[in-house]
Amino acid sequence: MSAQPITAAALEARLREVLSPTQLEVIDESHQHAGHAGANGTGFGTHFRVRVASPLFDGKPRVARHRLVYDSLQDFIDQGLHALAIEVL
Repeated sequence: MSAQPITAAALEARLREVLSPTQLEVIDESHQHAGHAGANGTGFGTHFRVRVASPLFDGKPRVARHRLVYDSLQDFIDQGLHALAIEVL
């Protein structure tokens, strides 16, 4: 049985659950990376951009904020999420 495709909605749901963001936007940019390393040939589910603000970020340096996002999405990374561009707002 194959894993479910990785979607922006799935990433958004996880980030909402874990980070309780005040602002959140998840964009699937996979189609822009066709033929690149990590692309799966479908045009979706491998390369995402996350724009996020969360009260959990308060007082933390940028690297720690990014780590919170990566840790929240680790199981998606394990399933084939190849690239994650993070913009902390």
